Amino acid sequence: MVTIPDKIRAIMKASGWKQMQLADHLGVSQSTVNRWLAGAEPEGHRRDAINDAYERLSVDGPASNDGGWYPVPIMGYVGAGAEIMPEFEQVPPEGLDQVHVPFPLPDDMMALEIRGDSMLPVYKDGHVLVVYRDQKKPVAAFFGEDAAVRTSDGRRFLKTIMRGSPITLMSFNAAPIENVSLEWVGEIFAVIPRAQLKKTATSGGIQGSLKLD
Repeated sequence: MVTIPDKIRAIMKASGWKQMQLADHLGVSQSTVNRWLAGAEPEGHRRDAINDAYERLSVDGPASNDGGWYPVPIMGYVGAGAEIMPEFEQVPPEGLDQVHVPFPLPDDMMALEIRGDSMLPVYKDGHVLVVYRDQKKPVAAFFGEDAAVRTSDGRRFLKTIMRGSPITLMSFNAAPIENVSLEWVGEIFAVIPRAQLKKTATSGGIQGSLKLD
């Protein structure tokens, strides 16, 4: 049986990443990656992200079509201090744009670009969230977790989901949004700084309108 530390080492070897880069990718600190390498057990969704990346690596190998970079479509924006109004956003099937990440990913992934600073210091304006396209778990399973969400009135946010009436969306440094009903929860697979991405322009699409909270 391949252990979590062995999987992490294999991922780092295939991607060429150091511990800090892997930590940024998974949205944790370098010391957390250190603990995992020493045998500590990752929390559920982090363990799933490590396993998914390792399984994809095992199937596809370290090579890709772009020198070790893997394409992910940007399907829109998610607000962290800015409110994304998707009725003004026309997203073609191939996405508004495409980023290339130095990491193998499962097929059911999409990217959302973060707009705003209400989730600093963990999530910065311009960072890219890689999330699962389809919600795989009930909303209650995400209580206490950070996630991309779409509310019943169509707005998209990056927030911490908390039990409320029915849901409260929390920010690290902004007022909570209360009494929210969620239409979709995008589980975070990775958080990637812009500096670690390659970007390829695509044609079509109108960027989402922004309204500050």
